[in-house]
Amino acid sequence: MPLHDSSVAKFAIAAGLAAGVAWGQHPDLQGIWTTATLTPLERPAEFAGKPVLSDQEALQFAKSMLQQLDRDRRDGGNQADVGRGYNELFFDRGTRLAHIGQTIPSSLVYDPPDGHIPALTPEATRRIAAERAEARAHPADSAADRSLQERCLVFGAGPPMLPGIYNNNFQIVQTQDSVMIMSEMIHDVRIIPLNGRPHLPDSVRLWLGDSTGHWDGSTLVVDTTNFTSKTSFRGSDENLHVIERFTRLDPHTIVYEFTIDDPTAFTRSWSARLPLVPSEGLIYEYACHEGNYALRDILAGAREDERKAREH
Repeated sequence: MPLHDSSVAKFAIAAGLAAGVAWGQHPDLQGIWTTATLTPLERPAEFAGKPVLSDQEALQFAKSMLQQLDRDRRDGGNQADVGRGYNELFFDRGTRLAHIGQTIPSSLVYDPPDGHIPALTPEATRRIAAERAEARAHPADSAADRSLQERCLVFGAGPPMLPGIYNNNFQIVQTQDSVMIMSEMIHDVRIIPLNGRPHLPDSVRLWLGDSTGHWDGSTLVVDTTNFTSKTSFRGSDENLHVIERFTRLDPHTIVYEFTIDDPTAFTRSWSARLPLVPSEGLIYEYACHEGNYALRDILAGAREDERKAREH
């Protein structure tokens, strides 16, 4: 059940925990927020059938996760050491599991109830296999063959907004007729109109989709369509439809929920939920230079491999 229908959200609204903005009674969502959490997207096998954890279970799981993910560990031999080339200083994945009110979920996915993302459709499975085969056959014919992330074009801005290994901060600015969400990762910006305009024509496709928003009581609802197939989210295609809900639970928490609906990619829709909590300090510029600079070397290396193959 979505949080906006639950008793904890109703309590937050009734208690007046979310201060209204100057032009009306809508909650003030503005600020710099982080999605960093150790809670996995899908439910671990050890918590099968257990959607909510006790305090002790959460502490123990977080401790285990921090030990496993520690990039400063020196065990495992040379290969493991090379794989930890970026040490722990560069990571900001959080130090505890997500808390939503008094509840500690075992996964961000809450629908389906088993906490797992539904299977891909046969059509999507075939499409992804073909794309991977094409990438293996032509990994670097041109810069366009490399990923959008490697090319420093699009990376993690959403929708949906999921936590990653670092740069999990988002800044929200709202006015009476629009909301702006800026992602720390590559500084992508989403400007979401609240004026009721329809989505762009189906022929117009955008990397971050076309977002429109409205208020459902005290919850901001953002509806996004018009994606391209280039920004595939876990197997999604251009038919991806994302519905996000931002509910101010208390002065220190925005509950962020999203529903993924893509009937040509997933066998059913699915939903996840996580808290946005205040971030310490400001968002500073994240300049993704290394991918851009390395592209020349990647392409040059591919041409050298081709030359050697011709000689043999």
